Amino acid sequence: MKERNRLFDEMNDRSREVFRKVVETYLELGEPVGSRTLTRTLSEKVSAATIRNVMQDLEFLGLLDSPHVSAGRIPTQLGLRMFVDGLLEVRDLDHTDREKLDATLGSGGDDVGGVLDRVGAALSGVTHGASLVLTPKHEAPIKHIEFVSLGHDRALVVLVFADGHVENRLFTPPPGQTPSSMREAANFLNALIGGRTLAELRNIMAEEIARRRQEIDTLAADLIEAGLASWEDQGDTSARLIVRGRANLLGTEAETEELDRIRNLFDDLERKRDIAEFLELAETGDGVRIFIGSENKLFSLSGSSLVVSPYMNADRKIIGAVGVIGPTRLNYGRIVPIVDYTAQLVGKLIAERS
Repeated sequence: MKERNRLFDEMNDRSREVFRKVVETYLELGEPVGSRTLTRTLSEKVSAATIRNVMQDLEFLGLLDSPHVSAGRIPTQLGLRMFVDGLLEVRDLDHTDREKLDATLGSGGDDVGGVLDRVGAALSGVTHGASLVLTPKHEAPIKHIEFVSLGHDRALVVLVFADGHVENRLFTPPPGQTPSSMREAANFLNALIGGRTLAELRNIMAEEIARRRQEIDTLAADLIEAGLASWEDQGDTSARLIVRGRANLLGTEAETEELDRIRNLFDDLERKRDIAEFLELAETGDGVRIFIGSENKLFSLSGSSLVVSPYMNADRKIIGAVGVIGPTRLNYGRIVPIVDYTAQLVGKLIAERS
């Protein structure tokens, strides 16, 4: 932040206007911006040579880059960051976009998961990017747990919650599990449940295993640990990440290298390796946050930007997040209010149904 403030202070009114016009034109057209283009849009009438000198100064400051010799300039990641922080003009939410998002709520009888799926699809549709929706964890008390072997390296855990909600989750069990060890693990957990949530059960279970490890078959204990780790640690499936609009990125006329990076991004997302980190991004800030390129580890390989906002339940507790991912030349001024409104919409839905 101090570095960006220093750079901004070093710029005079002319260089700031040139910088702003370069970024705005690049975000609109997606192409390098030349000096002759700027001579037609600047408030001050100056020659193309003067503009070129200003652009060279901005390039020296690290705010602009020239992808090819004798070509126009494009903003660097630092330049985009400074533009977003200090010069971005956020628009009001378009009425048509608002109507499309409102329409996703549907009837009151729909389950929350179905509504969030529609929200993700609508968010992708109105932004022409890929939408991300991190759904809330189900935190009702558990009534029953059952493990089902599907093979030597695949197993299913069935969770029956006290409110009638049922979830089936796949996980990879530790080597050497047998149907009997899985039954023993389930019996052990069911004896502990007593109306506890998953988080509470995990804490109690750790204490119980420490006290009773000698009483339980070693393989069963390993299974319990692996199963609960899959619910709350990295790769957590108790929160679900909905990715919609992947084709909006893969269908662009980007260069092959860009497409490869984007495919790598979605491979990571679909494996859900960084779900917890995605929520952490939202939890560490209030309102809409913008991550550009390598600023954020989750999307650093894609060369993309993420606009993300948390949403809260009736107790004002952050329980999930919504976001849009696209190329770094996103129309930030339009995307920010869309993401902000969508987060408010989802929060209102969750509050009404909790």
